[in-house]
Amino acid sequence: MTLKSSLDDIDLKILDIITQNARIPFKDVAKEVGISRAAVHQRVNRMIDLEVIIGSGYHINPNKVEFKTCSYIGVFLEKGGLFSEVVEKLKLIPEIVECHYTTGQYAIFVKVYAKDNEHLKKILSNQVQKIQGIASTETFISLEQTFKRTIPVNS
Repeated sequence: MTLKSSLDDIDLKILDIITQNARIPFKDVAKEVGISRAAVHQRVNRMIDLEVIIGSGYHINPNKVEFKTCSYIGVFLEKGGLFSEVVEKLKLIPEIVECHYTTGQYAIFVKVYAKDNEHLKKILSNQVQKIQGIASTETFISLEQTFKRTIPVNS
C-alpha cells in the first residue's frame, strides 16, 4: 500500500486547494470541499504527520530583498565518497537555498541567490571553490523564472 493510496479524494481536494493558496482559511476549504472546518483541520494535521505536507510559512521574493541573481552550480567532486563532507560545508553558505545529489555530469547541483554577479563571483571564488573535495564547478545564471509550481496531486 502506497502513501497516496491512504489519501482519499477529499484529502487530495484539500491538498489541491491549499497548495494553490496556503493562506486560505480552513472554513473556506471546508465550504469548498463540503466537510466541517474541524474535519479539514484533522485531515491537514494527519497529512502533516504522514509527511505528505512538509513545511509551512511564507516564501520570500528574492528580488524584493535585493537578491537579483539566481544561479545553479554543478559541482564536480574529487571523489564520490566526499559527498557528505562537501554538503556539510555547502550548508554553511546561506545564499545556497537548495542542494541536490544528482546522477549525470555533476555529483551535486545547487541553487544560489546572490545580490548581483559580483556577489555570485565572491560566493564561488571565496566559498564554494575553496571547499576541500570540490574538483571544479560549472555555473548557470537564470535569466528569468518563467513559472514555479508544486507537484499535481490529482494526477
